[in-house]
Amino acid sequence: MTIDNPHLNDNRKYNYENLEKSFREEYTVIQKIVSTNATLVDLGCGDGSLLQLLREYNGVQGVGVEISESGVRSTLDKGFQCFHQSIDTILPFRDNEFEYAVCNVTIQMVTYPEILMSEMCRVSKYQIISFPNFAFYKNRIDLLFKGQYPSSYTFGYSWYNTGHIHPFSLKDFRKFAKMHNRKELAIFPGTNKNIIKSKLSKKYPNLFELIPILLLSKADV
Repeated sequence: MTIDNPHLNDNRKYNYENLEKSFREEYTVIQKIVSTNATLVDLGCGDGSLLQLLREYNGVQGVGVEISESGVRSTLDKGFQCFHQSIDTILPFRDNEFEYAVCNVTIQMVTYPEILMSEMCRVSKYQIISFPNFAFYKNRIDLLFKGQYPSSYTFGYSWYNTGHIHPFSLKDFRKFAKMHNRKELAIFPGTNKNIIKSKLSKKYPNLFELIPILLLSKADV
């Protein structure tokens, strides 16, 4: 009898071996937000592909922080400094060392998101944060009519082998950001949409935005 291994399809294992370069749709949005020749730290940088894109198109001076050993090696191989540690702890940087701190689709995977937010605010002038919005309309439909964990939220994984340990909505995050004295400068769509979806997302982002991307700053900036 053969028993399927449930860990073969598991995004809690951050293995970037044999992956030279990766791409996510949020990268091009973030690339448009970041100013030319800025200093930036990518928290949860994975294989360093976002840093590489920002260096190529924006001239960014980037640094990475990553918990995966293979991710650290891949980022170093791309010519960036990369610290091997968790991002929801005290970061090895000075106050206001960077213009931008980026955390792309990772805050929902850490144990202490409040520490991550506090450290991002400490080390940077601007914060760019994206995450899966648990209040996305397809997630609501799954919960209401199927009575099960939303498939849209786990992006092809199951509730037991996803790295998403903190489901939250855009509305939740906005309250969370205010608690940390953050000012929301802008919100950007994280995926390509047609005209109708774009209008709905702009008017009702908590309902129609799957992966919102927010630009934040200190409240007094």
